[in-house]
Amino acid sequence: MRTTIKDVAKEAGVATSTVSRVLHDHPRISEATKQIVHKAMEKLNYHPNMAARSLAGKLSHTLGLIFPNDPEELFRNPFFIQAMRGLSIYAQEHGYSIMYSFSNDEEESVNFIKGYTRGRRVDGIILFTSRENDQCIRFLREASFPFAIIGRPQNTDGVLWVDNDNFQATYQIVNHLINQGHRKIGYIGGPLSFTFSKNRLEGYKQGLLTRGLAVDENLIYEGRKFAEQTGRNGITTLLKRTDLDALITTDDLLAFGALEIIQKHAKKVAVVGFNNTLRGTYQIPSLSSIDINPEQLGYHAAKLLIDKLEGRQNGVDHYIIPTKLIERDTTKNLISSESDSFSV
Repeated sequence: MRTTIKDVAKEAGVATSTVSRVLHDHPRISEATKQIVHKAMEKLNYHPNMAARSLAGKLSHTLGLIFPNDPEELFRNPFFIQAMRGLSIYAQEHGYSIMYSFSNDEEESVNFIKGYTRGRRVDGIILFTSRENDQCIRFLREASFPFAIIGRPQNTDGVLWVDNDNFQATYQIVNHLINQGHRKIGYIGGPLSFTFSKNRLEGYKQGLLTRGLAVDENLIYEGRKFAEQTGRNGITTLLKRTDLDALITTDDLLAFGALEIIQKHAKKVAVVGFNNTLRGTYQIPSLSSIDINPEQLGYHAAKLLIDKLEGRQNGVDHYIIPTKLIERDTTKNLISSESDSFSV
């Protein structure tokens, strides 16, 4: 049986009106009384009705962020830090605080979202990725809870989202490499359950086909994580299968791992990554990469959600953030046995 506000009032030894005032943070309620009521709520596992509080106009001015990584992996990938910086800038400009959680899998993400939405601890949720048959999106839709996504969802109807044109980005990289004279172009990607991974792979394949080159599955490696070790495993596997003269990776971290193995084998392979991380600028050789403007992705995700919460949508439900190839040594000057060493 569902716990009610009357049950909380009885447990706390106060009137139901007092519990209601505590839930709305009424200034005339003493801190001591608030603590008693909150302890009663915790004991009874009581969560205020979200819809009722929303109708009452009570906002926490807090956003919940859900990261699809454990903390160790998250802080190794500058994309999330840069995106969170952009998000934080817009949130702070409009008086919003941020709560965030890390998750190792989709089920854990859904559980964190349930925790955030119970009792309206946050006004809205921002997801940092979009998956196929995304359970987080399904739950938020069914709960009619405000949310925005960094990444284009499968079904965009009624969803706030921001993304790059990931298909075009890899399509254009392939054309660029072909124009440089490359024909054996390898590809190391992340899990295809993520929408952007799938779109980038499709762009890679279509880029080859448009220029009259067959798609060779021996040149494609699909990893499980966006990590340097995935890049090492990927390039090792590709080099065992076939020769290649160029490589596209869907994250700079994958490129760093791949470059380590390429260097050890003294191979001449042009390499392009994604995300244009700072490390790619200063390592030797410097890494050519697609700048996806992660700070702008985060900024506009926060803008979409906060504008909705405050009634300023004006019909805008998504943004496409432009990308740009930043060309450096790994496509200008190919790696050879005479090249200098570089950090990994």
